[in-house]
Amino acid sequence: MVRSTAGRHPHLEVVMLTTLASHPVGWGWGWGPGPWFLLFPLFWFGLIVLFFTLMSRRRRHWGGWDGDGRGTSGARSVLAERYARGEIDESEYRARLEVLLASEAPRS
Repeated sequence: MVRSTAGRHPHLEVVMLTTLASHPVGWGWGWGPGPWFLLFPLFWFGLIVLFFTLMSRRRRHWGGWDGDGRGTSGARSVLAERYARGEIDESEYRARLEVLLASEAPRS
């Protein structure tokens, strides 16, 4: 059974209305969340950026891969650079390139 206190204690109603009026709706107690509500989204954003940065650096480090996982295009580029600098002649370049291409051939 609920009893209404309306009219019995008018000073309680005034105190309650004054209390409600003194605290703005939606802000709770105090100054509100302040800048702390950005902490968790910024943390996750930073973590995602860090992940992609590290993965892009690794991808650059592994840039010589053909896709088969053996890394022979890196060896070919080194061989081509050595030939371009004149460290090896054309016959040695072709012989070494032939060995590299034979190692790339799919094994059954």
